[in-house]
Amino acid sequence: MADSTDPFTASVLRFQMPEQMRAFAEQGMSQARESYSRLKSAAETQNDAIEAAFSSVSKGAGDYSAKLFDIVKSNTEASFDLAQSLVGAKTLPEAFDLLSVHTRKQVESVATQTKELVELTQKLATDSVEPLKAGASKMFTPPAA
Repeated sequence: MADSTDPFTASVLRFQMPEQMRAFAEQGMSQARESYSRLKSAAETQNDAIEAAFSSVSKGAGDYSAKLFDIVKSNTEASFDLAQSLVGAKTLPEAFDLLSVHTRKQVESVATQTKELVELTQKLATDSVEPLKAGASKMFTPPAA
């Protein structure tokens, strides 16, 4: 048998809510649903932007590592070539000339390599930030009325 003091039973008398109060509550629920929908959409957009940024950083780090490996390989080969040339030198002045030419080439090479690394770093930074900027612009753009 149902207990008449239990507020959760079906035997409790229903009360009538004034129409203005009902309209106010429905409006509040409608606004809450709309706010939740916008928040959810913004969170999904930011999540996508963060995933794209991490993907870009990952790819850029791989490109940067590959470039560093190429630079190390190139510099190591140049050093071995110099060593081979020095072994074949017949006089001390010839050895100094070989060393001088190698040093000049390496200075030029390091300048070029540094420039390439700087450009790659700038590209990595730009590519990594772009998805975040796009996501932020979507998030802070007012919805169309």
